[in-house]
Amino acid sequence: MSMWKHHGKLERHSLLLIIGIVLVVSIGGLVEIAPLFWIKNTIEKVEGVRPYTPLELAGRDIYIREGCYVCHSQMIRPLRDEVERYGHYSLAAESMYDHPFQWGSKRTGPDLARVGGKYSDSWHRDHLIDPRSVVPESVMPPYAFLAGKDLRTQDLKAKLEAMTRVGVPYTQEQIDQSMTDLQAQADPFSSDAVALRRRYGDKVVNRDFDGDPARLTEMDALVAYLQMLGTLVDFSTYQASAPANER
Repeated sequence: MSMWKHHGKLERHSLLLIIGIVLVVSIGGLVEIAPLFWIKNTIEKVEGVRPYTPLELAGRDIYIREGCYVCHSQMIRPLRDEVERYGHYSLAAESMYDHPFQWGSKRTGPDLARVGGKYSDSWHRDHLIDPRSVVPESVMPPYAFLAGKDLRTQDLKAKLEAMTRVGVPYTQEQIDQSMTDLQAQADPFSSDAVALRRRYGDKVVNRDFDGDPARLTEMDALVAYLQMLGTLVDFSTYQASAPANER
């Protein structure tokens, strides 16, 4: 109790107060941070989660470039109303290959964490070309130009190589075959589709996403990206791992 009677000395001496603050914050920081050095991975491994295919990665870059993340989060919170509306709450593992991740709190439009497979490709095209044609109350601007803009592929291999620098486990084969895989995913009749699925998993679909099989456009890439969101994990069989202290 006597210590509390002398707290006025700390309050009147700025140097002592600063030292006290630094000491308390340092102890608190060490308690929170130190355990992480003994944990190999803070993200639970979940079956099905994989790196983006080259076409999906290109679509994600367009999604970020056009500012879609400003109005659409990709994070379903573990709250009853959110789970009932959007589906299973988001797992950290689902965003482990996102740089930067698309979690957030701003929702002018709905959360897109589980939008993959919810609508057809044609619905997404119509929505991007003229949002109010499918959602009359939408305030989203049109992105019709994506359908007429050829997808830039010159730096595709460099993009995958850059992703490996931040921990995405692309193999050298995936990097070397990036252009082949990108073209195969946008072509429903491609003979390279088998190799594409071998590299990225059986759930990868290859089809004409933009409705124009003669061209590979930015619309192809963006729709391909949207259609895979939330589809990697089978939540009908998913079971969360028990905390480390319960194992």
